[in-house]
Amino acid sequence: MDLVYVGKIVNTHGIKGEIRIKSDFELKSRVFVVGMEVVIANKTYVIKSYRVHKGFDMITLEGIDDINQVIPFKGKGLFIRRDFLELKNDEFILEDVIGLEVICNEESLGHIKDYQTGPNSLLIVSYLNKNYYIPLSGDFIQRVDVLNNKIYVEEKTKGLIL
Repeated sequence: MDLVYVGKIVNTHGIKGEIRIKSDFELKSRVFVVGMEVVIANKTYVIKSYRVHKGFDMITLEGIDDINQVIPFKGKGLFIRRDFLELKNDEFILEDVIGLEVICNEESLGHIKDYQTGPNSLLIVSYLNKNYYIPLSGDFIQRVDVLNNKIYVEEKTKGLIL
């Protein structure tokens, strides 16, 4: 079973077993739906309800209706099975790009080492023992080819290399 990290359970909310999750996962609309299976501490649960509250994703789980049942989840990761995301051939998630070679006009500009999400999400690229950053917004990225382990970028991306 191939699991994908969705977020971290940061706390409980109320006394009826609601869980507060900090998540910057890019496909939340496919994950946080009633009836979806999630994995917490290697155990599978089904989402009973979902809402957003003060920037956090809030869920309740079927069969859990008491705060004492969810306190042990605090600090744990929330995962989903990759096949539940139903990604199309041209779709990917950010963790899929780690390790891809960055190509600009047939020239290698290094490999993606990591990514950083937030208001200005970035790809962190390692090239000649240094790191540089490629913004995910804008038109720096032409095409992502996960099958061939390559990401193609625009010429202006060379200006980002220090």
